[in-house]
Amino acid sequence: MPKLGMREVRRAQLIDATLLTIDQTGLAGATLASVAQRASTSTGIVSHYFGDKDGLLEATMRHVLRDLWQATSRRRRAAKADPRSKLRAVVAANFDAEQTSGPVMKTWLAFWSESMHKPQLRRLQYVNTRRLNSNLYADFSQALPRAAARRAASGLAALIDGLWLRGALSGEPFDTKAALRLANEYIDLVLQARS
Repeated sequence: MPKLGMREVRRAQLIDATLLTIDQTGLAGATLASVAQRASTSTGIVSHYFGDKDGLLEATMRHVLRDLWQATSRRRRAAKADPRSKLRAVVAANFDAEQTSGPVMKTWLAFWSESMHKPQLRRLQYVNTRRLNSNLYADFSQALPRAAARRAASGLAALIDGLWLRGALSGEPFDTKAALRLANEYIDLVLQARS
């Protein structure tokens, strides 16, 4: 009889092994067998929990996205009520250490590539994009007219993604301070132009 809670513990171990495997070998090298080997288990166990490689990548990205959404919610709740503070909280969550670690960044890149070809991953990307835009629009709309708030939200989302992508592809450790500084300067410029 399986132990209570063992399913979630095992899934978490396999997701961690997937992140590390993608970090070391790329998505092509992240087979069920290589993930199983890294997790010191059998390929059958990985298959039991995730079905196939697509299921494993989807579960891994759901985990990464859940971490991002929780960090965003936590930072927004802790921020002051003004739009600038809320926007900076969203930016900080996107450049959080969990989101900018090597394994997570490489998994994001693999996910983005695969999401262009796999509907279930495309849906996850759509939800993530909508959530980011919704948070940014809600905060900008407290200080700007609707059309300007939409443009500002779209611009900041593009800046976050662009800074993140450049950081991921640089081959160097992610410069969180520089990314935060640039994104926060954008927020300040947009909000100051309105005052």
